[in-house]
Amino acid sequence: MRRSARLAAATVAGALISSLPLAAPSALAAAPSRTTAARVVTAASAPSGVAAKGAYIYDASKGKKLWGRATTTKRPIGSMTKVMTALVVIRAGNLDRTVTIKKSYVDHVKNNDASTAGLKTGDKLTVRQLLSGMMLPSGCDAAYALADVYGPGQTKFLAKMNKTAKSLGMTSTYFRTADGLPTSTKKEGYSTPSNVIKLTTKAMASSTFRSIVAQKTYKLSQTSSHKAYSWTNTNLLLGQYSGTIGIKTGHTDAAGYCLLFAAKRGGRTIYGLVLNSTTTDPNRRFTDAAKMLDWAYGTKSAQLHLQSVPAGPQTD
Repeated sequence: MRRSARLAAATVAGALISSLPLAAPSALAAAPSRTTAARVVTAASAPSGVAAKGAYIYDASKGKKLWGRATTTKRPIGSMTKVMTALVVIRAGNLDRTVTIKKSYVDHVKNNDASTAGLKTGDKLTVRQLLSGMMLPSGCDAAYALADVYGPGQTKFLAKMNKTAKSLGMTSTYFRTADGLPTSTKKEGYSTPSNVIKLTTKAMASSTFRSIVAQKTYKLSQTSSHKAYSWTNTNLLLGQYSGTIGIKTGHTDAAGYCLLFAAKRGGRTIYGLVLNSTTTDPNRRFTDAAKMLDWAYGTKSAQLHLQSVPAGPQTD
């Protein structure tokens, strides 16, 4: 990521109209004609104003797709890749083992202008801590470290990622790196909106994963084993959009600005994603997501107060 139904019969249409959150009671009482009803249903059949080239909104409580755009089109997904990295590590277990940070992990970030957890060579951190360092600030150094330990080595870890993707039915997905960065030959991994939702449902079934991605911040005090660390989640919906419970941003020059998101309101859980909301505005992915969630929940959220941020590093 560069820092740098056909419409249903009229009776069904009427039922849908009655559920629209923004429709005024007086308008509904007017008994609209068949033509008018059709126009209203069409307007409500998708969230409006979403810029993303690829998108998906999924009701996890019902196991039902609500809406999507280019849902089977393969695209780079940037740091959403780290969701798979986390899943492979969590499934492997031993999350309290200690990992010594190597210079190669730190250099990996420097050499690729990548988002970082700011890891320091020689520090000793647990796998559980590194998972937070990977998922909150989108640390490519943490992802590289985890892949090195759990492969062992990058090549073997990638094989595990792609094997897991196949087992989940992600038939249009291929991972090339553990962090979502392009390879040295500028090739990138890819997936589709429908495949990423399959990954999301599996990852969010893990209480460990859910607890990590729901954190807005994470702090580690300095000890004899490591320096102090303070990580902030790159998912700006957390704390701003009511009910947000995760999960991960993404960006590379090719992927554009992406977001995989989840929210829970009144016992109803919604997952969604946007791929390439723009290539220039880091905040558009969050407003796209809010529009999609508003539509799914049939509510109008308060305006997001997003800081104006510069284009991010490779992978965020």
